[in-house]
Amino acid sequence: MNMARIDYSLKISGDNIAKAKANELNMSPKHSIEIATFIRHQRVNDAIAYLNEVVGLKKAIPFRKFNRNVAHKRGLPGNWDAGRYPVKASKAYIRVLESVKKNAEYIGLDADNLEIIHVSANRGRAQKSFFPRAMGRATPKVRETVNLEVVVREVV
Repeated sequence: MNMARIDYSLKISGDNIAKAKANELNMSPKHSIEIATFIRHQRVNDAIAYLNEVVGLKKAIPFRKFNRNVAHKRGLPGNWDAGRYPVKASKAYIRVLESVKKNAEYIGLDADNLEIIHVSANRGRAQKSFFPRAMGRATPKVRETVNLEVVVREVV
């Protein structure tokens, strides 16, 4: 994972701001974007707790944008219907959120009172490869990657 590839998209700085970012994670961009939309403006600890429930298949992430042919799920927040359990992307988000918590602690912020003010998931580089098929043929495939960034602010 090369951390110096791109800068943060949100140019914000201050005494009560902490940031974390991860580049070219091997996961679905669509799932990542839906999770980003969902956890924006939440408390960090609440977001981590909810994503742990998603990993345990207890709660679903509402799919608002990429919801074509997505089945309804019970108990979604905000009166939403379509949802899924993006486990792999949720685990990656949990790692980034834990990282931003540690970064906030390191600069002297209260890790229990952090609000996510910016979170974005952008498509990273696509790695091209091939599926071997029958009779000596091959089908191209693209492995998608995602760049995640999270900025939090200490709230009182």
